Amino acid sequence: MSRKPPVDQVGSDPDVRFSYANERTFLAWNRTALALIAAGLAIVSLLPDFEWDWGARAIGVPLIALGAILSYTSYRRWDGNERAMRTGVPLPPSTLPRVLAIGIATASAIAAVVALVGTSK
Repeated sequence: MSRKPPVDQVGSDPDVRFSYANERTFLAWNRTALALIAAGLAIVSLLPDFEWDWGARAIGVPLIALGAILSYTSYRRWDGNERAMRTGVPLPPSTLPRVLAIGIATASAIAAVVALVGTSK
């Protein structure tokens, strides 16, 4: 398997405004990832005990995992966009909104089940 060359060695430099916009978008996705991780840690650490010992973990751990996935995926998105701009090809389609929406919907469904069935001790 061949490695991709570093992004700064591909094509030619795009307009700096586009590179900055790509970087700002990357940072925004990572703020969202960090917020998901922080929320998951807060839920696991601060939520009162449920009838099940694993109730808070069932809610918080998926958020932490989603934050990690989102952070990694946002880097891949930044890299793909930067390479596309440098080589003059169309930007690749983004999966980030779908990943985030499915992840939050899943975490919400788990939280709803835990809240409905696993009442506080």
